[in-house]
Amino acid sequence: MQLASAVMFVAELDRSVAFYRELLEWDVTVHNESVALLVNPDGYQLYLRTRGRRAQHPVGNIGVQYLIWTARDETDLLRCEEVLRKYSTQVTRQTVDGFNLVEGYGPDQVPVMVTYPGPEQAPRHEILQRIYGW
Repeated sequence: MQLASAVMFVAELDRSVAFYRELLEWDVTVHNESVALLVNPDGYQLYLRTRGRRAQHPVGNIGVQYLIWTARDETDLLRCEEVLRKYSTQVTRQTVDGFNLVEGYGPDQVPVMVTYPGPEQAPRHEILQRIYGW
């Protein structure tokens, strides 16, 4: 079994579609006034559903807090870092447990993390400090 889709609630749909489309380089296959579907060549899906500017995302509450993406290679990781820097002034890069981690914030101030290499090339032996707390 593998994860096939994720659903993310966003404040402004078009802004989030532009960000995630640029970051992930996925195709937008469905887009209407309230939801968009981004799909990668392997069929993985990210649904973006608008909830309006007043919607909140309390960090530390029940539910998925953020997703960790894996870049195709080091060049792709650098590209992702540049995209994050376009949208966020708080971008960090570090090496942890044999892989590189770039972290910034998406348009709704939700943390966005991109790693390289992925877990299949660099198995994780430690839990990221980021997971433990704020």
